[in-house]
Amino acid sequence: MNILFVADPLEVFKTYKDTTFSMMREAQRRGHRVSACEPRHMAWRTGGQVTAMVRDIELTGALDDWFRVSKEGPRALREFDAVIMRKDPPFDSEYFYATHLLEQAEREGAKVFNKPAALRDHPEKLAIMEFPQFTGPTLVTRRADDVKQFHAEHQEIILKPLDGMGGMGIFRVGADGLNLGSIIETLNQEGTTTIMVQRFLPEIAKGDKRVLVIGGKPVPFSLARIPQGSEIRGNLAAGGKGVAQPLSARDLEIANAIGPVLASRGLLLVGLDVIGDWLTEINVTSPTCFQEIHDQAGFDVPAMFIDALEAALAG
Repeated sequence: MNILFVADPLEVFKTYKDTTFSMMREAQRRGHRVSACEPRHMAWRTGGQVTAMVRDIELTGALDDWFRVSKEGPRALREFDAVIMRKDPPFDSEYFYATHLLEQAEREGAKVFNKPAALRDHPEKLAIMEFPQFTGPTLVTRRADDVKQFHAEHQEIILKPLDGMGGMGIFRVGADGLNLGSIIETLNQEGTTTIMVQRFLPEIAKGDKRVLVIGGKPVPFSLARIPQGSEIRGNLAAGGKGVAQPLSARDLEIANAIGPVLASRGLLLVGLDVIGDWLTEINVTSPTCFQEIHDQAGFDVPAMFIDALEAALAG
């Protein structure tokens, strides 16, 4: 099987923790051929097919020069057995356009995971709206007065942009409301930008849990990303400490309810963010934490993913 990974530049991979790298390594271990390109390398022309400037690679096993290119050139995406979309957020205009190119490639016969239309239909902050039974008090609005009323009701709140990643742009406001007006102005840009506001969950002290769901089935361990020092964000990119732990009964309840629904829509890999007993985000673009869970808990997440990919292609 020949697998094309649409991802960030290979040269910037941090292989000791990169989830896409772990997928590639497991695919190669099973004898599959691995290729890679970036979204900017894709193109389409009238009367033709979606193509990309593709590098066929071999993983060397080394830490630094971890891959070598065996062949490079333009290829139609439909020529590959599977196309794995692994471009990291943000989900900006270029990401959006890339999903349309990938969807055209699907019409031409390519098998794309996660499904491009499903990526567009499940924005990572807003996808939780479909599952209110699992979410804590949440507000999505442009209106400053709405935010102030929500704060008055819940006292301690979290405000965040809808297009943020890695904990970027997240603010906590306490009961005193200090700087609330300024924060609202910063995030909603005088009412022109929609933001999300959530009741502060003190359980964040025990970690923001990443619950992975592959092929509709939960990985039995989560990675609890625990804030460090005075930081309120558990995101690893914001300095959080990742600790693998077995799923709780509530984690399983959430994953078993949501996982099959999303899998039926073409989302082979999903990352649910859970704080305490509450779902806070649904990550579909490029969920991570494979290697951290494997290294700490011993559960082979990359193998589970490639198993699911092979099953999806066989079905």
